[in-house]
Amino acid sequence: MRLTRDLYNHSLTLLTDFYQLTMAYAYWKEGIAERECVFNLYFRENPFGGGYAITCGLDYIVDYLDQLKFSDSDIEFLENIKSAKGNPLFEEAFLKYLSNLKFACDVDAIPEGTVVFPHEPLIRVMGPALQSQIIETPLLNILNFQTLVATKASRIAYAAKGDQVIEFGLRRAQGVDGAIAASRAAYIGGCSSTSNVLAGKLFDIPVAGTHAHSWIMTFDTELEAFQAYADALPDNCIFLVDTYHTLDGVRNAVEVGKILRERGKEMVGIRIDSGDLAYISQQARIILDNSGFEKALIVASNDLDEKLVQSLKMQDAKISVWGIGTKLVTAYDQPALGAVYKLSAIRNDKGKWENKLKLSEQSIKVNNPGIQQVRRYYQNGKMVADMIYDIHLGTKKVNTIYHPVDATKRKTLDENVLEHRDLLVPVFRQGRKRYGFPGMQAIKRKVEDEMKKIHEGVKRFENPHVFPVGLEESLHHQKMDLILKLRKYETI
Repeated sequence: MRLTRDLYNHSLTLLTDFYQLTMAYAYWKEGIAERECVFNLYFRENPFGGGYAITCGLDYIVDYLDQLKFSDSDIEFLENIKSAKGNPLFEEAFLKYLSNLKFACDVDAIPEGTVVFPHEPLIRVMGPALQSQIIETPLLNILNFQTLVATKASRIAYAAKGDQVIEFGLRRAQGVDGAIAASRAAYIGGCSSTSNVLAGKLFDIPVAGTHAHSWIMTFDTELEAFQAYADALPDNCIFLVDTYHTLDGVRNAVEVGKILRERGKEMVGIRIDSGDLAYISQQARIILDNSGFEKALIVASNDLDEKLVQSLKMQDAKISVWGIGTKLVTAYDQPALGAVYKLSAIRNDKGKWENKLKLSEQSIKVNNPGIQQVRRYYQNGKMVADMIYDIHLGTKKVNTIYHPVDATKRKTLDENVLEHRDLLVPVFRQGRKRYGFPGMQAIKRKVEDEMKKIHEGVKRFENPHVFPVGLEESLHHQKMDLILKLRKYETI
């Protein structure tokens, strides 16, 4: 399945910021469009004040890059863009260059569903400067949002402690694209199903839902509404009980549940969408259990997020399924991940790599140079640290890693004691796809496995433990040398 082609019938190559194209034109005019560059995509701080993130969106990116080509209509549109003086902004020869462009970059990425941390390259792009540049915006657009939602879903699933979590966010999502991508990312991150039927079709996600208050209000009484719904869907009865008086609604659900049982069917459960969810669920559980419906589910919704779920669990709420909508699909409390895409190396006229670094008054905004890889270390099956290293500088058997922002923080890693693996894997080589999509279920299982491998302190919502991530010693020293070289004329 081609995700972008299934949703759109035209090229998405112009899904980029305009300055990417003006820079591309300037690269071409300067004669350096084909000069080899390396860019890294990473984020600077964990989202939601948490201790980790779940990378998500790579399959979209692979599909996008696999189809990267300027169509005739793209070129026609660019032909009609004018300069400030009213002349064509782009030369005809440049547009012909674009029309013949074939994607030729090497792309390495950390697979979807992996637990990741700040400053680590999630995607590394190596290839012609022009091509590496124009894909910046779409890569950020895709990965920023899906990683954010997958991480939020992971946090909610962690709070739910094994209970089912249904993603209910379609109607509150940020448009069609946001809804589809959010449903996918939420399922990967930890949700068990979605209310979004199109997402279910596209991504093979289980779909789930109950009914609305309008169904109840269509009938003269709530009991009649429940009975009619049971007649229509006897094997799928979850009754929304809070249209009028919630506990009376539970009792009406029980009455219809008894009728279903006489017919050889079983009421699945009830849903509560308002009020004091802890108290009401406890009272509803008593009514259900005393009526012989001990296995009936209690589904709760109502602007929930991970902290409310955690609070309700602590209050011994008798909720077995959580419906999460707005706060999940909009990443309500942090609407942007803030991932960036920075140049870290360029091949000079002599064919030699030169490392590049952007300075800033804010240390956190100084990027890491070089052609980077991420090595993850394990002990007894648990993650203990990540090392960012330059593939040309290599590593040692015993490595000291330095915090990317605060060099006074460091940690020693002994490869004779610790197991390790490198996280970035080949996705494209010279524009040819090398990555096989593992499938949604495999990615979802990967998230579950990854979450078992990180320390419980990293998962907590308040003041989480900071997972050690650092630069390999030689890379750290190279970064410091570059900073000093670029700041040689500064005084304090």
